Amino acid sequence: MSTETLIPQYAQHQPLTEADKLAQDAATAAKVRRLSNHPDVVALRVEKVRTQIDAVIWLGIFLGLAFTMVNVQSFAAAGAATWSLGWLAGWLLDPMVSLVLVAVLRAEQVTARYQVETGAWAHRTKWFAFLATYVMNTWKSWTHFDVAGVVLHSVPPVLVFLAAETAPVLRDKLTEAVMAAAGTAFTGQPTTDALTTAPAPAEDSTGETPAPVTRPRRRPARKPAAKPARKLRGDYLADARAAWTPETEITPAWVRSVCPEISRGTSKNVADDLIAETARPAALPVPADQPVTVDEEEAA
Repeated sequence: MSTETLIPQYAQHQPLTEADKLAQDAATAAKVRRLSNHPDVVALRVEKVRTQIDAVIWLGIFLGLAFTMVNVQSFAAAGAATWSLGWLAGWLLDPMVSLVLVAVLRAEQVTARYQVETGAWAHRTKWFAFLATYVMNTWKSWTHFDVAGVVLHSVPPVLVFLAAETAPVLRDKLTEAVMAAAGTAFTGQPTTDALTTAPAPAEDSTGETPAPVTRPRRRPARKPAAKPARKLRGDYLADARAAWTPETEITPAWVRSVCPEISRGTSKNVADDLIAETARPAALPVPADQPVTVDEEEAA
């Protein structure tokens, strides 16, 4: 017995064809693309970007406030002797304004995540803190009309103000990006795995079994719900006629109890028609030799 016959057929290694490799690459690419559009993956990416943006903006704000602290202290000391009480109190002015500004920005950082407005007083506080810092930074340059000093001392507070106004807008847009991804993900697709593996075809003439083909699972098309047929006055009259008994008083309320979906106006008309039918005397048999006459009004 040869060695080849001892090795089971399924244990033999069959090299992948070019078509098999392309099929595997297509299945992998489809799965990566599907998962990349998943709302949880999008939210995770947005949170990473949000963290980076917050860190950079906070770093710029603190550097700008640190730069303005020296100028504000010089403005508040107003020539007081170094290490004197007035000179030391000058260092408290800028942190007092900056801490309030940071508190407002920190609150907006949280509310912007949930797209909640902070109100008008938060904006007023930011504007006052910015104007106070700007005036105290550029006061000496404006009094001596030093253009270079005005430009130099205007850049940090203006940049801090712009960062404070832009940061909530950026956070709000990032939140909208997450909501948009959650609203459009897997549109028209099932919530479970959207891929299904088709049954593997039988072996071909060469004895090789082709790789299973991965195909997208499609949701069956929904058939539009059939609209209920509209009932006419004659239909309601037929229902009332079938439910009427000689001992029953025919009223619009009784018609509505028999036909719950009927309107009040139609129920009155149906009641009148049924009363007219029940009040009409029964027709007598007509002799065969007597001609039948038809009332012109009934014929009409």
